[in-house]
Amino acid sequence: METLQHKIDFKLIITATNANPNGDPLNGNRPRENFEGYGEISDVCIKRKIRNRLQDMGEKIFVQSDDRCDDSFGSLHDRAKGNVALNAISSGKKTDRDAYAKTACAEWIDVRSFGQVFAFKGDEVSVGVRGPVSVQQAVSVSPVETVSMQITKSVNSESGKEGKSSDTMGMKHRVVFGMYVINGSINCQLAEKTGFTDDDAEKIKKALMTLFENDSSAARPEGSMEVCRLYWWKHEGKTSKHSSAAIHRSVNIKLKEGVNTPQCYQDYEITYDGKFDEVKPEIIDLV
Repeated sequence: METLQHKIDFKLIITATNANPNGDPLNGNRPRENFEGYGEISDVCIKRKIRNRLQDMGEKIFVQSDDRCDDSFGSLHDRAKGNVALNAISSGKKTDRDAYAKTACAEWIDVRSFGQVFAFKGDEVSVGVRGPVSVQQAVSVSPVETVSMQITKSVNSESGKEGKSSDTMGMKHRVVFGMYVINGSINCQLAEKTGFTDDDAEKIKKALMTLFENDSSAARPEGSMEVCRLYWWKHEGKTSKHSSAAIHRSVNIKLKEGVNTPQCYQDYEITYDGKFDEVKPEIIDLV
């Protein structure tokens, strides 16, 4: 199948209600915030969710979560070593890096989408793959309010003197409400190198539209995270007359008049300025 022939830009609008979209391990797992109080979700977190959705669709994923592992491999090194096609190419320092990268891209959709570095302890050669799909970290439109709740256990974890008592304290954090924007692009030149196709782009699109399916947890209860709208720009050619930054800025989001503290998606006014007539976005409303 022919590789991607049209550059793609996209913007995804999501909401979090009484949920922790992405905990910060350096801050007691509180929801991530920048210094101005705006909520953030790391690009790594977003790519993890995209990978999970692709895996749910039946695609082969190289970077799998331990709790979602669908093969017998317990590490990335084992997964790479366990691949027959890659093993046939691997020959120490004489390994053909281009052939290795091409084979890995053909095998796993996340490698040909996001790229991957194949560098493992004991290997004599490392191989780097640059992927065409780039995703920025998500930032909330308005500052978010984080609420912390003290919780206790109702049962001992262990028996005996040194066991935890039933009133052991813990903390749980959540964002009351936040609307976040994710910007991303798909580059045709890099797609040629990894073999990324239009069909792959459609799979990424579907993954974005269903980003929070099968993603519920204690920190993100079912229904607390929601995909609201997707803007999908498919350009006429491999390059665009306008930068991705300009395309992303063409969508304007602001609070509706009279709203001081947003409580839901409907509290915002979202408009597209339409200044780029030659590339109009496909707008998909999901709420």
